[in-house]
Amino acid sequence: MENIFKKIEGMRDYILDLQRNMTRIPAISPDSGGKGEYQKAKYLEAELKKLKFDEIARIDAPDPRAENGVRPNLIAKYYGQDKNKTLWLLAHMDVVPEGDLSLWKTNPFELALDKDGDTMYGRGVEDNQQAIIAALLAARAFMELGQRPPVSLGIMLLADEETGNHYGIDYLVKNNSALFGKDDAFIVQDSGDSEGKTIEIAEKSVWWVKFTVNGGQAHGSRPSDGNNAFLAASKLALALHAGLYAKFDKIDNLFDPSISTFEPTKKEANVPNVNTIPGKDIFYMDCRILPCYDLKDVEAEITRIVKNIEAETKTDIKFETEHKLSSKPTAEDAPLVKRYAEAVEKINGVKPQIIGIGGGTFAAPVRNMGLAAVVGSRIYENPHTPNEKASIKFTISDAKVIAYILASLK
Repeated sequence: MENIFKKIEGMRDYILDLQRNMTRIPAISPDSGGKGEYQKAKYLEAELKKLKFDEIARIDAPDPRAENGVRPNLIAKYYGQDKNKTLWLLAHMDVVPEGDLSLWKTNPFELALDKDGDTMYGRGVEDNQQAIIAALLAARAFMELGQRPPVSLGIMLLADEETGNHYGIDYLVKNNSALFGKDDAFIVQDSGDSEGKTIEIAEKSVWWVKFTVNGGQAHGSRPSDGNNAFLAASKLALALHAGLYAKFDKIDNLFDPSISTFEPTKKEANVPNVNTIPGKDIFYMDCRILPCYDLKDVEAEITRIVKNIEAETKTDIKFETEHKLSSKPTAEDAPLVKRYAEAVEKINGVKPQIIGIGGGTFAAPVRNMGLAAVVGSRIYENPHTPNEKASIKFTISDAKVIAYILASLK
């Protein structure tokens, strides 16, 4: 390990070169007004071919809105002594738009290095280019030393993480399931903290629900001529908020917050003027549900509450799913989790903290295949912000964590 760590530490210029070239390519989803990941994938595929991978493949998900009509996913594998098991490193190539340019101190699509010689600025440098680079550093260190790890090292550089994973990991799981072996394990360095201590092994189910309340429109001076959909929707929001929190009230201290949450959030405009009773009102709820609960039970309770409010307000209420994601947790005693905890303590010098999170990551699809996955990295936690930044030192730490786990897995 000492020789591998020294190799990784000596790749500072390689880190800067990769960050500089990737930052220049705004791999933004067509959903966000971009052309997709094609140019970035083309660059990274060329970089992969410079290394000693035993397999390199590109799997394109069709998307007529994107450049050349595809959303590319890159797969690379370096064989281990046991080819039947692979440690996969998952990272995504897409980035979010730059946002308000006036808030940036530098050009978001040109890498800027701080005077400290360590901090790098640019859109995507942390989310998720640091993970891409850490994966390549670990692979290159083993290759340059001529070492074959105990298990194979696989790298998946994926499309479409920022806008739903439909053309990325979800596409691969549905259409290329042969990639995933029954004993494979997965590291996703797309979340974490500045000390590199958190190890995420579980996620709450995420369910975004749209509610449409239909009443009757009328003049504001004659409310009895109509049926105020806004008023009914307000009663419904309050009933859902109180009822769901009361019924699904278990506590799991793996998570922060430790409870399931059910919050009304977005509300659509109803009528454009003050003196009209709205006949239709639409609002949304963001539900983050502990994995101990079945979403079918949550749906049944929502249905019960909706029917009660319909009867009380004499309205017609429909609800539908805007987004739903749930995943199985990774066992806390899984070998991958144990090795990751050892690596965190040894390399980052901190006590590891096993956690669950409220938001979904692209570890969910592989966890739902019954495969072990952990999410963690050493980062500033500033994705999507103006002046997004990453650290050369943190990148080296993440690469060392990967190398340590790869060398110790059986």
